[in-house]
Amino acid sequence: MRRFWFRLISFSWILWFISAGIIVYLFRGPLRIAESVETGKDFVLSLSLYFNNLTPKFYVALTGTSTECKVWRNPTALFRGAEYQRFTKMTGKDPLTYYDLNLSAQDHQNFFTCDSDSSREDYEIMSVAWRERDSHSRIKAAYKALEINQECAPALILLAEEECQTIAEVEETLRKALKAAETKYKKCQGQYEVDPCQKGRDINLLVFIRRRLAMCARRQGKLREAVKMMRDLIKEFPMLNVMNIHENLIESLLEQQAYADAQAVLARYDDISLPKSATICFTSALLKARMVADKFQPDTMQKRGLSAAELNAVEAIHRAVEFNPHVPKYLLELKPLILPPEHILKRGDSEAIAYAFWHLPHWKRVDGALQLLQHTWEGTFRLIPNPLEKGHLFYPYPSCTEAADRELLPTWHQVSVYPKRDFPLATLFTTLLCCTVAFLAIVFHQFPQSTTEFVESLYLSMVGGLSSMFDYIYSLMPENIVALLASKPTVVPPAATSHL
Repeated sequence: MRRFWFRLISFSWILWFISAGIIVYLFRGPLRIAESVETGKDFVLSLSLYFNNLTPKFYVALTGTSTECKVWRNPTALFRGAEYQRFTKMTGKDPLTYYDLNLSAQDHQNFFTCDSDSSREDYEIMSVAWRERDSHSRIKAAYKALEINQECAPALILLAEEECQTIAEVEETLRKALKAAETKYKKCQGQYEVDPCQKGRDINLLVFIRRRLAMCARRQGKLREAVKMMRDLIKEFPMLNVMNIHENLIESLLEQQAYADAQAVLARYDDISLPKSATICFTSALLKARMVADKFQPDTMQKRGLSAAELNAVEAIHRAVEFNPHVPKYLLELKPLILPPEHILKRGDSEAIAYAFWHLPHWKRVDGALQLLQHTWEGTFRLIPNPLEKGHLFYPYPSCTEAADRELLPTWHQVSVYPKRDFPLATLFTTLLCCTVAFLAIVFHQFPQSTTEFVESLYLSMVGGLSSMFDYIYSLMPENIVALLASKPTVVPPAATSHL
């Protein structure tokens, strides 16, 4: 038997080495092995220098297209200087990834630059400033642009986003930027027919500044002012959906507890022809749960059944959970929240964080809403047993969300994964059994006689071992064990005991 196994092992290794040698020899030319060995260190150094000097725009082109999932700008993103950087100073952790920052740089380039900026030095400086790697270099470039033109709106936007340390400072700087942008927009009305690209850029500046001012008002508790500014933006620019201002409006209305107004806005955007989001789906669920949540009793509901309103609320929760199954764990505080990224992946963990960061207080404010969510959200998964293959109300859940979320979210955050890739014990046992059978079939085909002898000897050894074990156990038992087990113990009467 030893000779057999020695022959088998030696034969397998020889086959592997021969196959590898043949492949390397045949492809020695295309692989350029000799050159690769000689220039390996130079290649690693040049590759490192290449990625270090890579601009954000090209970095995004390389990394952003690595997955099929589309990344969206987070409409409720925080301010870098007043919020993100303050968190970094307090905790020592960076809430934004390099990938996320590069996506923002590309957004700013697309929103705030155009081809006609080549004739203006201040705008040329800003077009390069968005590509700078660190915040200090970007701020320095913004001040340089302001030295040339004190009303350079993109430079003021950058300073408001990255240098200002409080929301009040952000608001003051953004108002200066708004005044400069409005002045330029009125002055260049005659040029827009010749250069529509410049018109689009100037409109983007106006909308961006006014939306961020509305968010400043929301942060400071000026809810009426914030709602009015957002409504005006949607009314003036109804076709500009790239910034998703309606999601800011819905959140502000919920904070204002203007539920009827929130329902009216929701009815306009919760349309089958428009793209969905966690804000749309879960706000719809919240507003329907609000009608029945205060009377929610799980035991009573099971006995009497669901009413029409309760059924609508449960179905709305199932719909929302199917769209983004990561949200309930954050709303129920089963997972810790972190600061939302500047970009989100719809139906992913990043969108769930961005939604729960702002909307968790709204769910807590509605009495019984979280309790209703807790008892009903897991029922969604019974409707979609194979979410990657077939959905119920939406398309199948995309399989690329985990990889994209890991690029958007910081490494110290545990990314939520759906569906969980369970590997049960039965599957593991079946896999091992199949591999064993396949291996034995190959060995038996190559060495039938030796394999038969080995199996017979293994069988005899196992039988002999079991027989020896049973004999040893039997030898430890007393000869009259059957009689001892069959007999009943004799109980001595108490009187007799006392007499003795």
